[in-house]
Amino acid sequence: MRKLDLVLIFGSLPAGFLLLGVGAYFLLDQETMTLTDEVRQTAPGSFLRLPDGVVHYELASPPPTRTDVRTVVLVHGFSVPYYIWDPTFEALVEAGRNDPASAGSFRVLRYDLYGRGYSDRPDVTYDADLYDRQLAGLLSGLGIAGPVVLVGLSMGGPIIVTFADRHPEQVRSLALVDSAYHGSRGPGLLTRTPYLGEFLMAVSTAPSLAEGQLADFYDPSRFPDWPDKYRVQMQFKGFRRALLSTLRHFAARDVQGEFTRVGKSGRPVLLVWGEADQTVPVTVTKEILKAIPQAELHVIEEAAHLPHYERPEVVNPILIEFLLNQSRDRKGAGKTP
Repeated sequence: MRKLDLVLIFGSLPAGFLLLGVGAYFLLDQETMTLTDEVRQTAPGSFLRLPDGVVHYELASPPPTRTDVRTVVLVHGFSVPYYIWDPTFEALVEAGRNDPASAGSFRVLRYDLYGRGYSDRPDVTYDADLYDRQLAGLLSGLGIAGPVVLVGLSMGGPIIVTFADRHPEQVRSLALVDSAYHGSRGPGLLTRTPYLGEFLMAVSTAPSLAEGQLADFYDPSRFPDWPDKYRVQMQFKGFRRALLSTLRHFAARDVQGEFTRVGKSGRPVLLVWGEADQTVPVTVTKEILKAIPQAELHVIEEAAHLPHYERPEVVNPILIEFLLNQSRDRKGAGKTP
């Protein structure tokens, strides 16, 4: 936030409040570094430069001896980067690799959305068009021709549904894990009020994000290092701006029409949900099933917003079986898997 913005926020307040507000902003500002190529050299994964900026990704391919290969793309949610897919990524990479008799194998791609992780934080509007361009550009830049399987977590759900709606020829099927759905994150002061939103993001919302992530777990005590891992991305300039722009231009949009059109396409869809999810309650599945009646629903016990991470021993077999079923019945694209 520029100094001029701070003046606009506090200019009508007494000098004491002005100093307090400005002091709080700079004291709590965690964005002290610029994300550069030198910084990225310390990160795992690979990088691809697209028109909107550099994208951080990881792509794992099966041995060249495997001929029946499907590409699976993992799209994370609102703010946690691609490491949130660790258990899923590893399981999909290994699936079929050590079993020559299996129905096939997977090429697995995961990436950081713009504004998160080690991807660039372009100073643009973070809306459906940006996330669509990023995914389309990444697939094209890596030479991956469709159709692919898209797996979306939380906000990643609307991202992949939008992509499937706009690029149906590039999508084989979808899996939604505790997906956001038409305005699950409603509007508030952050989204309604210019300048004040930026200030509140800096002094209140952002500082609480790392510890707040623990609320997405059924048993947070199992993941004590989660906040520290999350804080790494927060030090790079542009993180707050990206999240705030996403709240204003993407998170509260109504995607019911897109979900309904994907449902009418007959494309296979898997729904996986944590029974104790407080971020996007399991009751949301009733609305999604109205839009996508062919979807196959699995509710995971003793899991909250991240069932794939808390209960990988339950979720991974479900996802892999869903993917393999499509290979066993190539003509079943319009059937319930």
